[in-house]
Amino acid sequence: MANETLARRYATAVFSLAKEAAAIGQIKTDLHTVKTVLDSDASLRKFFRSPVIDRKEKAGVFERALGGLHEIALHTVLLLVRKRRESIFDEIVAQYDKLEEAGRGASPLRIESARELDPNELRELVEKLSQRYNTTFDVTQTVDPQLIGGVRITLGDKQIDGSVAGRLDDLARMLSTN
Repeated sequence: MANETLARRYATAVFSLAKEAAAIGQIKTDLHTVKTVLDSDASLRKFFRSPVIDRKEKAGVFERALGGLHEIALHTVLLLVRKRRESIFDEIVAQYDKLEEAGRGASPLRIESARELDPNELRELVEKLSQRYNTTFDVTQTVDPQLIGGVRITLGDKQIDGSVAGRLDDLARMLSTN
């Protein structure tokens, strides 16, 4: 919880700077690029998070390696190194994403289906949900064959389960209580 609060403060500061620089999208892309690179290489992630490595040495390595990033994103990473806050980087990225979505007035929408939805089906579904909830959505579609058929929709903390697997689970619960 303390890390989330601290990460939110950092993310708010970074978002504010990005807004002033009219670079909200670029900063988001750059932060996700750094996160992807760290997630893809365990030794690099260990180096980034290690409290034993000299801060100046670590900052120098990352400054050379990340020189192509927007200066706000680069200085965010370097600040975390200088302050020994590397462990909250992932949470900062997550909090920044929330601020960016809220700034656009968008909400996250996750659609799971047993098969890849046709683009027209997906568009129609998203349009209906947008009208129903009077908001725009950032859509993430995933395929889960275990759903058998139908879709499972997650809107923030709400979940709509219209999958065959979900209905079978409901039926099994109902039968087990009788």
